[in-house]
Amino acid sequence: MRYLILVKASRDSENGAMPDESLIAQMAAFHEDLARAGALLDASGLYPSAEGWRVRYGEAGSELLVGPFAPAESLIAGYTLIQARSREEALEWTRRFPNPAGGSRPAEIEVRPLMGLEAFPPSDALSRFEALGIGSKN
Repeated sequence: MRYLILVKASRDSENGAMPDESLIAQMAAFHEDLARAGALLDASGLYPSAEGWRVRYGEAGSELLVGPFAPAESLIAGYTLIQARSREEALEWTRRFPNPAGGSRPAEIEVRPLMGLEAFPPSDALSRFEALGIGSKN
């Protein structure tokens, strides 16, 4: 099963502050452990929301919204995508995830299992996704 570890943004990350060297070292060590275990699929930080945009859909069609967005705590600053044999294994990895704010500063990560194509009932539309090779099982 694949799990997405979402690192919540902060005012600092939204202002473009980069983590200090000791936090980068902690994150590197954690991700090296994931890689050695064959559990690391991908990881990346995200630029502040001021660099991005949203598309809002409604009755009148779609509307382009340019960042920044608020509140910072509702945004995502980065992610790590892992492969785990079980929910318990994913929980163990996330318990080891370094505090993304560093030290004992308040921070939060959110972990969500990815929904593969097997979660949907068979259909012609689903077959089109399978033909693309995306949304792989587990």
